[in-house]
Parts: sequence; structure tokens; C-alpha cells
Amino acid sequence: MTDVLLAVGTRKGLFIGRRRHGDWELSGPHFPAQAVYSLWIDTRRATPRLLAGADSAHWGPSVFHSDDLGETWREPSRAAVKYPPDTGTSLERVWQLHPAGPAAPDVVYAGTEPGGLFRSEDGGETFELVRALWDHPSREQWVPGGGGLAVHTVITDPRDADAVTVAVSAAGVFRSLDGGAGWAPSNKGVKAVFLPDQHPEFGQCVHKIAQDPVNRDRLYLQNHWGVYRSDDAGAEWTDIGSGLPSDFGFAVAAHPRTGDVAYLFPITADIDRVPAERRCRVYRTGDAGRSWEPLSAGLPDEDHYGTVLRDALSVDDSDPAGVYFGNRNGEVYASADDGDSWQQLASHLPDVLCVRAAAVA
Repeated sequence: MTDVLLAVGTRKGLFIGRRRHGDWELSGPHFPAQAVYSLWIDTRRATPRLLAGADSAHWGPSVFHSDDLGETWREPSRAAVKYPPDTGTSLERVWQLHPAGPAAPDVVYAGTEPGGLFRSEDGGETFELVRALWDHPSREQWVPGGGGLAVHTVITDPRDADAVTVAVSAAGVFRSLDGGAGWAPSNKGVKAVFLPDQHPEFGQCVHKIAQDPVNRDRLYLQNHWGVYRSDDAGAEWTDIGSGLPSDFGFAVAAHPRTGDVAYLFPITADIDRVPAERRCRVYRTGDAGRSWEPLSAGLPDEDHYGTVLRDALSVDDSDPAGVYFGNRNGEVYASADDGDSWQQLASHLPDVLCVRAAAVA
């Protein structure tokens, strides 16, 4: 069985799991008393680099990196992510860390609150604000979501280093085809059920986007009410929520190798944020959202109240794929067989905010 590194960001520190020869060990916390809102395991180099966006109530938010699988961590001597003085604002939180594809081996993007995108060209040690998105003419009309005004999702196209897609809560999806020099809203077909005009050009509360590993133009989107698929890189979206117990939720992830396979964790409602039907179940599609099946073998079968947040559902690149999720009950679950069966890895952790996993040597 492939060795796996699992990083679990919580409201009170980072926990790191290692699977060796099929057995799991969990250590931590790193960054005690800090909320870890974003993680990534960058496997583009010989030794993977771990990136963590941690938030200290005393010192504020920062980006840390580790080049020894989480044994030690480094923080730049100067703030890695900092808003220029002329923006009149300051960094509140790093919601997303996303290394670009192999065509841009040192590029890492950071999505932040208040609604900014930053770009690094040195593996995530220093970042610069992507001004074209910050200065977008629609920005004055962007409205914060329940968690604030945040760039919480970044998707890059491994075929084209200049193609970047972001999701902003609650401004919707924006795409750039020129490396961030220009941006256009990309929300056609996605409803904003809380607005008088439910189909605006922008203003949707997108919760998460995942990219298909085979058809890179295929994207899956979990909205604030609604699950969607795009087959043209986000130009248009089609509702694929039929067959789910609820189309409200936060998380979506795509299988790392097999096309048309994606995973969701449905939530009852925006006013009742617990698992749909009070059941701890991941839902999987094998046909790009035309149908869905519940996955629950090994998961609790009694009433359950653990909400899974937008970055707390993840897959690794093992074969078969590992699928992981953590919840606000402080539980972490793992599947080593594409989601067919599950085991509990941890309980009684602080609120789980984000989960990332990768196969490692």
C-alpha cells in the first residue's frame, strides 16, 4: 500500500498523519493555538513542500512552509502575503494555497480575505498581489459571504499556465486566460437564490470548485444551494444536483485519475448545517453528475452532526485513490479504496478546517 502524508488543519493547530505499510500515525499539533485555514502538499519537487496558512490571534495570519514533511517549519522574515499600502486594507486570512501546474514549477497562488489573489514565483515564500483581479470593475459590488469576502478556490490548468479560475465568496467564479492580466465573470447557469435576479453576471455564493483529471475543461461546483458541472472550463454551468438528498454543501473533490468521478458531502440546509438526513455519508458520481451513490461503509450509522467545510474533503494520488474528510466534530475519516469503505483516523480534534493528502516516498 502506498505511503501517504495527510495534513489536517484545525482551529487549534495542524495535525500530520503518515500511512506506512497500511498503518496510520497522527502527530501534532504544529502551530498550537493557531487556526490553520489552508494547506497544500506541493509534489512538484523531489521532496514535497508543505504549505500552511495559519492564523494567530496574537500575531495575525502568515504562510509557513516545510521541506521535511512537516518535521520543521519556516516563516519568511517578512510577511509572505501583504497588501500594498494603496489598497487601504490588510490581510485577514489565507483561505487557499494552490501550486500551479508543471509548466510553472515555482508558481503558487494564495487566495485571501478580503477577496484578493496573490502569486508567488519562489515556491510560496513571497507573494505579489494580482492587481487585475483586485482592481476588477465589479469589485465595488462584491458582497461578503457568511465567512467574509474571500478568494477561497484557485484552479489552474496543467495544459496552460496562463489559464486560472478562482471562486470568490460571494462574488462567484472569475476566469483569466492571460496569466491574471484580465478577468471575466464565469457564472452562466449558476443561481444566486438569495438575490431578486437569480442569474446575475456575478454575485453567486460559490462554495468550492474541483477539476476533472481527464477532461480538464470539466469542472464541478458546489454552490450555496446547487451542484453544477461545466464542460467548457466554466463558460456555462449545468445543474447536476438531482439524486442528492440536498444540493446544499461546502465541499467537492474530483478523483485524481479517473474521469467523471467526483465526491460531495451534502449538508441539510444553510439554516441547518448538519449532514443531510443526519447521516455521515459521502456521495460519489461515476458519470459526471448524472447519478449519485451514497458511500457509508465504515462511517457512523447513527444520527450525526459533523459538518464538512469546503476544504475539508480531499483525495490523494494513490492507486486506488485515498479519500479523506474531517468535520467540525473533530473527526477525520479515510478511505483507501476510492471511497468504497472508510475508517476513522482521529476523534476529538479541534474543528477541522481543511484536509490535504498526497502519496509520498
